[in-house]
Amino acid sequence: MNHTAEATGFEILGAILMVAWMVVMWAAVGVLAIAMRKPLRPWMFRTALGVIALGVIAQIGHFQEHVAQVGYWVQHPNSPAWMTPWGTGLAKGFGQVNHMKPSLGMEILHLVGNFHFLAGLVGVALVTHHALESKARKWGRMGVLMQGIHGLEHLALTLTVAFGTKAIGLSTFFGLLDPGAGASTYRIWWHFLANVIGTSIFAMALYYLWQERAVIEAPFRNPAAAKPSRAPAAATGSGAPAYAAVTEA
Repeated sequence: MNHTAEATGFEILGAILMVAWMVVMWAAVGVLAIAMRKPLRPWMFRTALGVIALGVIAQIGHFQEHVAQVGYWVQHPNSPAWMTPWGTGLAKGFGQVNHMKPSLGMEILHLVGNFHFLAGLVGVALVTHHALESKARKWGRMGVLMQGIHGLEHLALTLTVAFGTKAIGLSTFFGLLDPGAGASTYRIWWHFLANVIGTSIFAMALYYLWQERAVIEAPFRNPAAAKPSRAPAAATGSGAPAYAAVTEA
């Protein structure tokens, strides 16, 4: 896919805003990662939810792009890979980084989109930091691992295009596939399936985050009880924190 054509100001602005979106999310993740070492506060819970919400919005856009690509492939399996008009516009905006690299803009676009998604999953892992036995935490951590690996794939693809002549990664068979319908088919379906799995994991984490919201939020509202004792409920009385069983190590 060639995205070296001159981009409009709107397309360049869109690319800049996507990067700003990513920077804001990861800045919030960094602040939360440091803040979680101190007594918990309600603003931490709200900030984590904000990061998660931005991740959800970003992944909806990201995932629909891959769905559209597969849909186009089903109708035109022997045609060159295709992107939606808005995806093509953003790729053109990112492509202004280097006009000599035809596919660099597309690689940067998907790299940024994946880091939006990864930040949302990290948000789940952070907000459940004191809910060690929660299912939301287990699904969130699973998502961070899976999406972290997928993010490294996109980082490799972007860097190899930026500093070489072809994208090298798992989705290109490490650059061994010859350009054409076969290579496009393999890459389109590889990334689609990776996003189906990642999005499904994210959806499960969000489902349990909602189901366990009272337990997960409790230590942020009552920081003094963030690390409850192991005393049995009978010994602690009826006033024992409802989230004790979840937050025990």
